[in-house]
Amino acid sequence: MTTLKESAKAYVPQSTKNIAELEVVPLDAVISEKSGTNKEGQPYNYFVATVGGEEYRVPSSVLSDLKTILTAKPNLKAVKVMKKGQGMNTSYTVITLD
Repeated sequence: MTTLKESAKAYVPQSTKNIAELEVVPLDAVISEKSGTNKEGQPYNYFVATVGGEEYRVPSSVLSDLKTILTAKPNLKAVKVMKKGQGMNTSYTVITLD
């Protein structure tokens, strides 16, 4: 049995990583839809890709860009996602890797 003090010291808040944190994003990664609640208490849905046993949030703009890229390169196996900005001013760029 552990104490409250020990648990508090070991506590790591849950957070979802972002797909832009990965050096290489394999396109065969499993993706699933999750739901959460924003600061105003409103529910929302988001996508996560599981890579190496970890979950990474996948912004819808990345999925949209990938859809366009895959029409030109249907055999693409991996990409790199670059993130610029923060909060509502965040933009993502998908770079193909061959």
